[in-house]
Amino acid sequence: MKEKLSCYIIDDEPLAQEILEEYVAKVPFLELKGTFMSPLEAAENLKKDKPDLLFLDINMPDLDGLSFIPLLNPKPMIILTTAYDQYALKAFELEVKDYLLKPFSFERFYKGVLRLYQEHNANQVPAKKEVTGEPKSEQEYLFLKVGHRIQKVATKDILFIEGMKDYLRVHTAQEKIMTLTSFARLEELLPPQNFARVHRSFMVAIDKIAHIEKNRISIADQIIPISDTYADAFYKMLKGI
Repeated sequence: MKEKLSCYIIDDEPLAQEILEEYVAKVPFLELKGTFMSPLEAAENLKKDKPDLLFLDINMPDLDGLSFIPLLNPKPMIILTTAYDQYALKAFELEVKDYLLKPFSFERFYKGVLRLYQEHNANQVPAKKEVTGEPKSEQEYLFLKVGHRIQKVATKDILFIEGMKDYLRVHTAQEKIMTLTSFARLEELLPPQNFARVHRSFMVAIDKIAHIEKNRISIADQIIPISDTYADAFYKMLKGI
C-alpha cells in the first residue's frame, strides 16, 4: 500500500497557499512536494516529480486552472480550490476529483483527501493469487445499507455501479439500489477479476459487457464511458481474460 500521496499546491493567493500548506501538514498520508503561484511555474517540476495530487486554483494569471488540466500528461488526481461555484459542471467534465469552495474547513478538506487516499490505494492493490490450497471462493453476495434496512444483493446480479455524489446506485437486472457507501469499499468486497472501475463514476461487471466501442461500454442497453484515468488498467485486464 502506498504510504503517502505526494501533492502540489498551485494558487496565486499567498493566504490560500498558507492555509492549504497548514492543512496538508496535518494529514499524515499527504506529502507536499511544492507550492507554486501559477501552472506555468509548476509545469517543469510536474514532469520531474509526477505528484499524485494537485490542489489547483481556477482563476490565475497567464493560465487558469481549467485550461491547464487538459494539458497534463500524465494527469494526477485534482482537487480544485476556488471561490466560485459556477465551474462545477466543467470541472466534472474534466474528471476533477473534488471541488472545494473557499473558504473551506479542515474537516471538509480532510474528508476529500481521505476519500482519494482510500480510492488510490484500492486501485493500486493487485488481486492476490492463491499459492496453496483450494482456490478462494468468490464473494457471492453483499449486504448494502439502503435507507433504514440492510439489503442482500447477489454479486452475479450486478450489471454496473454508478456514483451519485455521496451515494452509489447499484444497477441489477431487477432493480436499482441506492446505498450510502464508497467505491473504495465495494472494490474491497467485490471479486477483482469480475468487476472493474472504468470511470470516477462507474464500475462494471465484466461478464455483463455486451460490447465496447470508442471508449464506451454497452451493458443492458446502457452506455457507460471509459475515462482516460482508468482506460489502461481496464484494457489490460481484458487482455488477461
